[in-house]
Amino acid sequence: MDIVLGAGFAAIFLYVLYGVIRAATRDGILAARKVEIAARTRNAAGVTHHERES
Repeated sequence: MDIVLGAGFAAIFLYVLYGVIRAATRDGILAARKVEIAARTRNAAGVTHHERES
């Protein structure tokens, strides 16, 4: 019975860990796309060096 209980807890933990990693990866990809779009917009506007945006 203890093995089944331990396996159940391990399965739940791994499933939650999988969801957290998936969400973090998705958020990272979205953030990278946002930075890429901002860089393209700056390049299209003719900015040749990195300026601090105010």
